[in-house]
Amino acid sequence: MKMNRFYFVLFTIINVLQMEGQELASYVTVEDIPYYELSGEISEYQTERCKLDIYYPTDMDSFATIVWFHGGGLRAGEKFIPEQLVDKGVAVVAVNYRLFPKVKSPVYIEDAAAAVAWVFNNIEKYGGIKERIFVSGHSAGGYLTSMIGLDKSYLKKHELDADEIAGLIPFSGHAITHFTVREEHGIDGREVVVDNLAPIHHIRADAPPYTIITGDRDLELLGRYEESAYMWRMMQIIGHQDCTIYEIEGFNHGQMYIPALYILLNEVKRILKKS
Repeated sequence: MKMNRFYFVLFTIINVLQMEGQELASYVTVEDIPYYELSGEISEYQTERCKLDIYYPTDMDSFATIVWFHGGGLRAGEKFIPEQLVDKGVAVVAVNYRLFPKVKSPVYIEDAAAAVAWVFNNIEKYGGIKERIFVSGHSAGGYLTSMIGLDKSYLKKHELDADEIAGLIPFSGHAITHFTVREEHGIDGREVVVDNLAPIHHIRADAPPYTIITGDRDLELLGRYEESAYMWRMMQIIGHQDCTIYEIEGFNHGQMYIPALYILLNEVKRILKKS
């Protein structure tokens, strides 16, 4: 288990390294695929928001897939394929999920789990394999990543074991209960809450490989780096064998996701080499 501090200059180095040896392939994007069954009781808002885009190579077999959840505090944001993940020999699944205040917890998490279940059930149709599905996201997306990967109950509803995920790689996500969830319950955003809607409540030694990435501790949102560092430390204490934390110095909460995407690609390659 490692704690790493990345400096600004390393961003350029990471960028160059990722460009070397990238796979030459053709890619297509299929947009607005519903990840819930459209039959039965489904609201207009669910029909509108619960869609995903898949970007994948058409002439590669057994590629890795990154499920990507956007940020926005669980109350804003739109799915997008990060430019830094384009033409890198991986598939990217960008997910929309329902937002506060139209819905409240745990609906956001349930949507994230349904989207990941869709990927497990369908990625082979596009040429990928189930054993190489990674989950990642920035801010609120990082929170969703940790919740569905650590609390096994959400994917269990879809008859999936969260441990089938190849790796969890959250960017600057809450380890405690998300501030929007606290707001739903009338709790001040500065009050620390750790309940069953906090990722750290669900830490376990047998979780998938877990890589935490944050911005600079002095520039991040209030307490976000410290939450992540405590999460990393507790994973060590309980005996998790593959938990790493990266702090990207010089980048604030909103800026850090761009260099973090290159770390994400490196971590995908590292984890696949171990498997």
